[in-house]
Amino acid sequence: MGWLENLLILLGISLDIFAGMECKGSMVAKIEKRPLILTCAVVSVWQAFALFAGNFLSALLLKKDGIAENEIFIGSVIAAVILICLGARLLTKAIKNESIQEHREEGIKPIAYLYMVAVTGAYTLLAGIAFGFVGTNLPFTVIMTIGFSVLMVIGGLYTGYHFGFQQKGKAYLVGTVLLWLAGADVVVRNILEVI
Repeated sequence: MGWLENLLILLGISLDIFAGMECKGSMVAKIEKRPLILTCAVVSVWQAFALFAGNFLSALLLKKDGIAENEIFIGSVIAAVILICLGARLLTKAIKNESIQEHREEGIKPIAYLYMVAVTGAYTLLAGIAFGFVGTNLPFTVIMTIGFSVLMVIGGLYTGYHFGFQQKGKAYLVGTVLLWLAGADVVVRNILEVI
């Protein structure tokens, strides 16, 4: 899998973080630098760990030494299904457009975001499994994950702080399209070549 496919998948997954942080940013009275840095660190480390763990799980599911053509095909099918399902999940969130309980918070509390980070990490774990099935460069992918996580936390918090949480539906829709494009690319590149 090339860097463009990695970019599509990681950006699609990261837009979920953006939307969540946008909602949190719409409620804070002030964004302070120290809690922002701590939040970026927690989210990016968790995302990198989830991606690494997913890649490790895929290595356990498919043996990497002497991969048979059938295993490559099965891995590609599973990766495409994972990406399409992750996109469908974001589409569902966009359609639901759940409102949030607005209440003013004095500042960013990184501990308060743990549930959201854990849920997003579960989906990043699935993306890591997909990455493992199609054979990606893990260190490069982890570095991209950390970078996107930091950008999405900062971008989401400041967007919510200045403009409210109205953009979260658009973020989910863009994430859906990116994940479905990546899933279609996996199908075209890996599955149709074998058939």
